[in-house]
Amino acid sequence: MAQDYYEVLGVSRTAGDEEIQRAYRKLARRHHPDINKDPRAEERFKEVNEAYGVLSDPDTRARYDRFGPDFRKFPGSPGDYDERVAAAAGRGPGGRASTGGGRTAPGGGVRFAQGTRGAYQDVDFEDLFSDLFGGAGRGGGRGTVPGADQEAELELTVEEAYRGGRRAVGLAGPDGRRDYQVTVPRGVTDGQRIRLAGEGGRGGRDAPAGDLYLRVRIRPHDRYRLEGHDIHVQLPVTPWEAALGATVPLPTPGGTAKVTVPPGSSSGRRLRLRGEGMPRARGADGDLYAELRVMVPPRPTDRERELFEELAATSDFDPRRPG
Repeated sequence: MAQDYYEVLGVSRTAGDEEIQRAYRKLARRHHPDINKDPRAEERFKEVNEAYGVLSDPDTRARYDRFGPDFRKFPGSPGDYDERVAAAAGRGPGGRASTGGGRTAPGGGVRFAQGTRGAYQDVDFEDLFSDLFGGAGRGGGRGTVPGADQEAELELTVEEAYRGGRRAVGLAGPDGRRDYQVTVPRGVTDGQRIRLAGEGGRGGRDAPAGDLYLRVRIRPHDRYRLEGHDIHVQLPVTPWEAALGATVPLPTPGGTAKVTVPPGSSSGRRLRLRGEGMPRARGADGDLYAELRVMVPPRPTDRERELFEELAATSDFDPRRPG
């Protein structure tokens, strides 16, 4: 669960800049992995960096106070957003913070998470740790800080997720725009992460950079609905195809499939096409489920109307009859 940045630093929501910086420096010294060998210290150190990166920047802090965990979805000055937008989305002031996206990239479809890099903007880390290492902070070989992992959102269509392949990605980050060629695995699912090693936050001095994770978000589709690796789609059929049975074409993300409609089918019947869903890297591919919708001509011709009238006069079928 996401943490409240004020709680992470142990300060109140009315704390001033100096109080926030003092709290940060104290916690950073205590939890730095070079001095604290507790296995949880590094994770705690990252949390402290991230909290300070948000609360030390006036604009970012104002957005966090206003939108809570969703503050990264509202880049720019907090005054640029109507209160009704936040209210409609159920966002109140304060709340617990998440590590989601951030700025929207110029190319669209990607948001960049600043991670913990903001924590390095206002504090001289060599000065911060010089007292820990007997003055070795400046020019010495210790006290280096590894780069923070960062995260961005990568928006894909259902078809792009199905096919996979190389994709150009542009990210708007703290140091300007970055461009990447990313390999998207076939059948990637919503929420899955793609790791770009060494493309995250820069480390202190010679420390390694963090990683960049692209979290996949699959855009809603007007035809396909995904449930994991299974695809659900509606299949329109004519009354005579439903009554007599037929083999009909069905467009899918992988191409056109042939679907056999059994005689006597009604709207709502689901037909399963095994292995026609989203691909899997390992194991069987997902399935495709086609739900039948019996459609009638919206403007029947005179002959069609005549045939329907003849059917109505001949048939004793009553779908509303009990049993």
